[in-house]
Amino acid sequence: MYACVYHPPMSVHPAARPAGDLQQRLEQHRRELTGYCYRMLGSSFEAEDAVQETMLRAWRSIDRFEGRSALKSWLYRIATNVCMDMLNGRKRRARPMELTEVGTPESSLHTLPEVTWLEPIPDAHVLPHSSDGDPAELAQAQETLRLAFVATLQHLPARQRAVLILREALRWSAAETAELLDTSVASVNSSLQRARATIADTAPTTDDTPASLETAEAGMLDRYVAAFEAYDIDSLVALLHEDATLSMPPYDLWLRGREHIAAWHLGTGHECRGSRLIATSGANGLPAFGQYRPTGPGGSFQPWALQVIEHSAGRITGLNAFLDTARLFPLFELPPVPPQAAQ
Repeated sequence: MYACVYHPPMSVHPAARPAGDLQQRLEQHRRELTGYCYRMLGSSFEAEDAVQETMLRAWRSIDRFEGRSALKSWLYRIATNVCMDMLNGRKRRARPMELTEVGTPESSLHTLPEVTWLEPIPDAHVLPHSSDGDPAELAQAQETLRLAFVATLQHLPARQRAVLILREALRWSAAETAELLDTSVASVNSSLQRARATIADTAPTTDDTPASLETAEAGMLDRYVAAFEAYDIDSLVALLHEDATLSMPPYDLWLRGREHIAAWHLGTGHECRGSRLIATSGANGLPAFGQYRPTGPGGSFQPWALQVIEHSAGRITGLNAFLDTARLFPLFELPPVPPQAAQ
């Protein structure tokens, strides 16, 4: 028996409903399922694959879905099994600051394979529209998609990860979670307690405010874009928290502090001078920009990085430049050249 029993409003068997109706009913859960799979896997592309596999399995087995549970619960059961299969025997995804000691502006650059890194995900793929629900629930969803939080989730065993996400990010009851995972409420509560302890030991200590931008924060981002495009490094670092970090996956190098970040931009990173930044709809509940670097004196640009900006209390706390633009720019619907440079 499933935990969330309901009686379908139509007497017709779900498998007998029109294919278009079934597809529409499945698709209305895609966004929330993508958020769940992303938190589980730490990869935007693997999350999309996991949801696609979930939809395929649901479509193929709809004749065994007898309406004894909500369609949502059934889909989450399938998605959980898909994610568990994908996580089996795989190393966790991480951020550079979890893998190496803090570097210096003179440190050499070393790349690590794509599967090493936590990836950003577009807000539009995982968050409800701001007009669709409770602002407090939207803020909670944003917080549990933050890069630091998702990276911390990757330290948990897969089952504990699922329990923590379902109970604390998605607000499922212990009984609903136990039914989905085919276990007892006591086991769910025990797993949640262990997961919370790991999170407390692993998560960085921050004073981060909710990710939603207030007017002052938005003004700070405007100043950041202006400073970066002018390559006014003094103005840029004035916007940073004193312990701000800079990271650039797939490079394992990361830096901390205004002085080192300024020195890197004026040294190794000097070829970013003249870059253009194009805003996206956001990543992981955070502001994000496509960075286009100039390729020569002719005014041409090439995609260089997806910048995801962590911030708190009017200061930038993290500059995260993801350099896999061949995959990330299409994912975030960024054009191959900045609009003003297009011919």
